[in-house]
Amino acid sequence: MVTTGEKPAEQKSDKDFDLAAYLKEKQQIVEDALEKSLPIAQPEKIYQAMRYSLLAGGKRLRPILCLASCELIGGDLAIALPTACALEMIHTMSLIHDDLPAMDNDDYRRGKLTNHKVYGENIAILAGDGLLAYAFEYVGLETKNVPAQRVLEVITRLGRTVGGTGLVGGQVLDLESEGKPDITTEALSEIHTRKTGALLETSVVSGAILAGASSEDLQRLSTYAQNIGLAFQIVDDILDITATKEELGKTAGKDLQAEKATYPKLWGIEASREQAKQMIDKAIGQLSVYGEKAQALRAIALYIIERKN
Repeated sequence: MVTTGEKPAEQKSDKDFDLAAYLKEKQQIVEDALEKSLPIAQPEKIYQAMRYSLLAGGKRLRPILCLASCELIGGDLAIALPTACALEMIHTMSLIHDDLPAMDNDDYRRGKLTNHKVYGENIAILAGDGLLAYAFEYVGLETKNVPAQRVLEVITRLGRTVGGTGLVGGQVLDLESEGKPDITTEALSEIHTRKTGALLETSVVSGAILAGASSEDLQRLSTYAQNIGLAFQIVDDILDITATKEELGKTAGKDLQAEKATYPKLWGIEASREQAKQMIDKAIGQLSVYGEKAQALRAIALYIIERKN
């Protein structure tokens, strides 16, 4: 396991925490919920396309973070599961659209042909649109036993995460950065705070909101999520250089081909790894007040810099 400096005393029991078993259990809960969330309807083709990408596997990190933060605050998983599914729908939408020829132009995602390669560009665009719209509908219809104000706050955050202040804005900045040799660290972090970090932050914070977290809890969890979000992107940039297509489940070296600004390009690989470790240290530090209750979130933070895909 990667070490990230001196661990606080409350983390000593983390060595007994089985992250692999935890992720497997939560991933199965998410997979079962996603399978039920989107039945085939008419017109069949669009639902098939939506399900093709939504059920294509993956780490399910965003929904798992939502469930973990809900549990941390003392909530039942059932109240957060619809939002967890919605987060994966939104994430899947972003992947479908990112892979389009007008964006990153990729042929493979999660080891399978991308949506537009199977269904065509027109249906792929509509499949992403359909998943995005359904995500909001699903939270509104399926969230039970939660005060309406909390559900409204989650829906508002989801909207802000997708729009110009989040995913969409980040993608625009990312496209505009291609081929530019003078991108600064601040500009690159702004891109990825919106494009990658925003959805990860909303994943963590939404689960806590549904469980009734205090403003202090939400601030700590936001800081935790912001740090793991940037660390996640740094590791992604490194893996694009060092991992194979088989390890990634998608085309390797795409950032270099597209002349994208990346952290390794600015700092080098080793310095990028060190920056990611420092961000994970900061993230874990935010959880010290929760003791053993935060084992899952601490372990996930460490997993982010250890992952191979």
